[in-house]
Amino acid sequence: MPSNSILEQKKQIVADLAESIKNSAVGVLVNYQGITVENDTKMRKALREAGVKYVVMKNSLTGRACEMNGLDDMKPHLVGMTALAIGPADDPIAPAKVIKEYADKIESFKIVAGYLDGAVVDAATVESLATIPSREVLIAKFLGSIRSPLYNFAYALQAVVDKGGEAAPAADAAEAPAEA
Repeated sequence: MPSNSILEQKKQIVADLAESIKNSAVGVLVNYQGITVENDTKMRKALREAGVKYVVMKNSLTGRACEMNGLDDMKPHLVGMTALAIGPADDPIAPAKVIKEYADKIESFKIVAGYLDGAVVDAATVESLATIPSREVLIAKFLGSIRSPLYNFAYALQAVVDKGGEAAPAADAAEAPAEA
């Protein structure tokens, strides 16, 4: 039977993981069996750069942390060699993008499940989340769609001015009968 100090350490580890899960919007559970040290190092670096916390922990401890956050449906997926990529609160697609990139490269490395806004989602949902463009790209597309009609209107006005004001005599003709 483990000593009290070991039990307290495990409780603290579970509490820390539960807090990380609670403060994130998204997490991705992966089966990392078969990944080489080289690929694992590259993936961890990419995850760190994206602000993602990557945790390899015993399934029983991960299960307890998930349970503390109401993610009981995650427990059946905690089989084998699993790791959890916990995303930052400000970028909900970062972990899915990085993990999917490596899952596509490495045949034995695969996405098992995930959670999104407090609900457990399947691997297909996580993969579709990875296809969403980044926040910056979405903002740029939105601003471009707003700006486009304004530019078209400005070009139309400039075309009227460049023609020498041919539309102006029609306006003068409309005002002339009103003065008479």
